[in-house]
Amino acid sequence: MTQKLPSPSAPLKIGTRGSPLALAQAHETRDRLARAFDLPHQAFEIVVIKTTGDDAALIAKDRPLKEIGGKGLFTKEIEEALLSGGIDIAVHSMKDMPVQQPDGLILDTYLPREDVRDAFVSPDKSAIRDLAHGAVVGTSSLRRRAQLLNRRPDLRVVEFRGNVQTRLKKLADGVAECTFLAMAGLNRLGRDDVPATAIDETDMLPAVAQGAIGIERRGDDIATAAMLAAIHDVPTGQRLAAERAFLAALDGSCETPIAGLAVLDGGNLRLRGEVLRPDGSEALADDQSCPIADGAQLGQEMAAGLLARAGPGFFDWRAPQ
Repeated sequence: MTQKLPSPSAPLKIGTRGSPLALAQAHETRDRLARAFDLPHQAFEIVVIKTTGDDAALIAKDRPLKEIGGKGLFTKEIEEALLSGGIDIAVHSMKDMPVQQPDGLILDTYLPREDVRDAFVSPDKSAIRDLAHGAVVGTSSLRRRAQLLNRRPDLRVVEFRGNVQTRLKKLADGVAECTFLAMAGLNRLGRDDVPATAIDETDMLPAVAQGAIGIERRGDDIATAAMLAAIHDVPTGQRLAAERAFLAALDGSCETPIAGLAVLDGGNLRLRGEVLRPDGSEALADDQSCPIADGAQLGQEMAAGLLARAGPGFFDWRAPQ
């Protein structure tokens, strides 16, 4: 049976947020599909969907997004459009994705992963070690806040959100001496102009799934599933299976900074995980390897081990406001 492909008269609708990075990721998805099936760009339509998180980010500029609703803030409306048939696929930054999808939706396609590292961004400093005692650091990430305070409790961390240009202006205005972004986002946006230095993973373990793009679809859409299989990156999927299993076992019952990174080496997978108190006063970490096929199981077991080591009260802390 010949596979029915999208066309300019019946395009595949790609749902995305409207930020520059989200659009860049949607365009990358479109371009890979177009190349895989020798289709014109007109066979795809990019549909911009405003999410609750986009509105919240504008309204509550100085409040952590976790206080407003968490990760689902940036996915709910997009997934509703996918379930209703308003779009055919949804493109997401995987570090923003909840570990559970709504009934009827499947997330099993990943593009090749970008640079997983965090970026230290400052107009006149090149590393965390260059910051003076008591320096003001801007970040909206609970993970980065905790990691910073664990290593440098002398620092003062303030809420710091916005697109790349907004954050650079805040730095220029002296709101903070530095901030942090994902190297993957800067690379995808082609922002070589940003004064950024990549932070080694051993110094700041990245967020689970950082640098990965995921594509969500309806479970009963067989034709779209067949198309997406052509652009799925297997190694990225194997790494994320371990990382997201680790996150799922931790994140379902606690609100705490979590970092995790899986890497492949031949037939083996190495998983590093870290959980911290939000004030940075304590960090627990683990580092284990296993056959690639056992990655998800290792993620679950590592999370269970860290939970056992944490003891009562570890996950009851909240980040200082």
